[in-house]
Amino acid sequence: MSVDEGPTLRRRRLGAELKRCREAAGLTQENVSRHFEWHAAKVTRIETARVAVTPRDVKDLLTLYGVGDQDYREALVELARLSRERTWWTDYRDIMRPGNFVGLEAAAAAMRAWEPIIVPGLLQTEAYMRALIRTGRSNESSQQVDRRVNLRLTRQSRLRGERPLELTAIIDESVVRRVVGGDEVMNEQLRHLVEVGQLPNVLVQILPFSAGEHTFLGGSAALLEFRETTHLDVVYLEGLAGDYYEEQPSEVARYRQEFERLSARALDARMTIKMIESLLVA
Repeated sequence: MSVDEGPTLRRRRLGAELKRCREAAGLTQENVSRHFEWHAAKVTRIETARVAVTPRDVKDLLTLYGVGDQDYREALVELARLSRERTWWTDYRDIMRPGNFVGLEAAAAAMRAWEPIIVPGLLQTEAYMRALIRTGRSNESSQQVDRRVNLRLTRQSRLRGERPLELTAIIDESVVRRVVGGDEVMNEQLRHLVEVGQLPNVLVQILPFSAGEHTFLGGSAALLEFRETTHLDVVYLEGLAGDYYEEQPSEVARYRQEFERLSARALDARMTIKMIESLLVA
């Protein structure tokens, strides 16, 4: 059990282990729900880490599944306890999108992101953030806006530190050409992209208009990858109709290949910086 894991990844690991034990016992999710007289969707939510599971429930599930290895049982019970710990983002849950993307991002070792409309949140300046938030949430108070900004700025700490996130951010050319917040704000944002792109763990690439059509035209996407638990890698797709998480290993592998193809068609780091610098307003 890695000391770097947060509760979100622990919950996903626990769900995967409980699913494996259930399948080894030859039971369906419906069988388990009926046995405990639970809501029909509870087992699904446990196994997909949509809800936290109590240590008591873990013990009962393992008994039903016929798991007798005491060390293994105790390890999963401890995982259940740790997966219920409070985190720094707990106080921001009211302004976070469903699915706890922030928790996954906090635990990931690497992330590949595609953004077709705006600068990725991890690479935004505060002024750029505020301009976006004011446009999309004009009815919110200054205190609410400050909380959203603080959440995003805190997330950005993943790019620096002892074990920084390895980030590959591929952004559409329209993102750097679309002026957000006025020339001064946009100039600062473009300079920041150049600066953060110099970090050893960050690669910023622009996909030029000349690249034409591609797989990710439908919206933004992110592939989150985890150390030593690659079977828990997940793809996050954000859209107007709602967010979607793809966790099937075969599908995640397909998205990984598509990200590699997209990266190959995008400008390299040197050409990306050259384009950004050409857009700076004197």
